Amino acid sequence: MHHVLVLLMLKEIHCFARVAARLSFSAAAADLGMSQPAMSQAITRLERATGVRLFERTAREVRLTAAGKGLLPYAEQVLESVGAFAGEASRLARPIIHLAYPPLIGGLAARAARRLAARSPSIGVELSAAGRGAAAQALADGQISAAILATPAPAQFVTAARFHVTVDHLAVPAGHAWASWPRVTGADLAGQVLLTPGTRPWPLPGRARLVADDDFAAALDLVAAGAGLLPIPQLLVRTIRRDDVTFVPLEAGELRITYALAWSRERVTPELMALVQAVQDALWTR
Repeated sequence: MHHVLVLLMLKEIHCFARVAARLSFSAAAADLGMSQPAMSQAITRLERATGVRLFERTAREVRLTAAGKGLLPYAEQVLESVGAFAGEASRLARPIIHLAYPPLIGGLAARAARRLAARSPSIGVELSAAGRGAAAQALADGQISAAILATPAPAQFVTAARFHVTVDHLAVPAGHAWASWPRVTGADLAGQVLLTPGTRPWPLPGRARLVADDDFAAALDLVAAGAGLLPIPQLLVRTIRRDDVTFVPLEAGELRITYALAWSRERVTPELMALVQAVQDALWTR
């Protein structure tokens, strides 16, 4: 019996569940694009295979038998599992682009993913936030398809879609003498410890202290602890609310972080090129 049920075509189980839902052979047949005789034959085959009668049929109505009611939840589970199997198989068959990005520009990464989904729905996108060092290593190891990195990117990568994030505020501890100032200038920073989330010190007077790659959250913890001051983009100022840190406008010339989409020259695919276009579109339009 088990072998018979395993080999039984899903069509018959589907027909059973449809008739049970509609309590009408003709309506169920119409739903599945079948003739009524073909629907009746499918149910008969299923009844023979299981050895139980599934429906009571009269000229006026169709009713589930007790056995039919007992088997219906199992039929629905089978169909649900088959649907899940087909969906997962379809997902796995899709080419997947894995994109790493610094948390600072998560909005851009999400926008690029939406653009790619709209332009090429057959391509899946998986996003992961990562600092520059971790993203570059994952890219070199082939664990991800592309990464948005602060420039200059490592020489072995190809880069495109460069863009800039303006740094126009300074994070200081709440209660700091500058917390009430209308603005801070570059000249004011002489002698101060300037926290740098990345590998390149700010082109400002002061003493640089490097912190984890692209990790502004960790740098703000250091600011709150009095370990230094942090030049920070307004892009983050608009989203961060902390009682222990104050953001003061910073006028220090053209201060910015430059990012670019990077990938390995040995692993270029059509899907990757579609991502490049999606990132460029996300940069050009909002």
